[in-house]
Amino acid sequence: MSTPTIAVPVSPPAATTSTPAPGGARRRGLPYRVISWVVPLLLLLTWELLARAGIIAANVLPAPSSVGVTAWRLTETGELPTHLWESLKRAAIGLAIGSSIGLMLGVLTGFSRLAEAIVDRNIQIVRAVPFLAILPLVMVWFGVGESGRYFLVALGTLFPIYLNTVLGIRQVDPKLLEMGRVIGLPRLRLVRTVILPGALPSVLLGVRLALTNAWLALVIAETVGAPAGIGFMATNAREFLQTDVIVLVIVLYALIGLSTDLIARALERRLLAWHPNYSGGKK
Repeated sequence: MSTPTIAVPVSPPAATTSTPAPGGARRRGLPYRVISWVVPLLLLLTWELLARAGIIAANVLPAPSSVGVTAWRLTETGELPTHLWESLKRAAIGLAIGSSIGLMLGVLTGFSRLAEAIVDRNIQIVRAVPFLAILPLVMVWFGVGESGRYFLVALGTLFPIYLNTVLGIRQVDPKLLEMGRVIGLPRLRLVRTVILPGALPSVLLGVRLALTNAWLALVIAETVGAPAGIGFMATNAREFLQTDVIVLVIVLYALIGLSTDLIARALERRLLAWHPNYSGGKK
């Protein structure tokens, strides 16, 4: 008679709990945003110390504190706000004109081979001409009035908007276009929901480049016959060897450029929240 076999249930192995090793705490990432601001502050501090020690002559490069005193003095007299407002107004008007024309021509060229044949070659030719080369002709056309300055700023901002708009439209993923056609999207809706959002990162990059070009063009425009503006301040200070005012103008250009770039980046994060490569996007 065979003895019955009793199956003994085998208990599953106990789950191993991992205990963090001493000193194995989670490493914090480097504060890159803090570092990006600390380095310029250290450079300013070094500049100040070298100027105060007499290593850098005041007539060559005045100390940051001296430039700050000059800025405060010009602000109290109302001279600095007046010149700054004139420059901001010229940059804003020229940027609005140039970016509108550049976006319109970029969209036409991106969607139409005929428009590309008519427009693109001419824009590339004009883009290759340096600003200083066309400045005498602009003065003949517009004189020393505000129209010539608006024209130069608009011309400088048109090219990056145009080029990046065309590039963004042409580089939309063909698979997305094919998928839109497969599901039966009308052409207008395909453009609105697929092509334009796909081109938006490139267009916004063009906006950032256009903001930089706007100030570069304005520097050239304001140094020739301008009655006001921070470029006029630099030209006038050069005549009287006011190095502190010249450095102040350079600092103002840098701060304005940094501020506009931060605004453009914030715009990118807001409009491209759906994109995985931008802050706010979900990967």
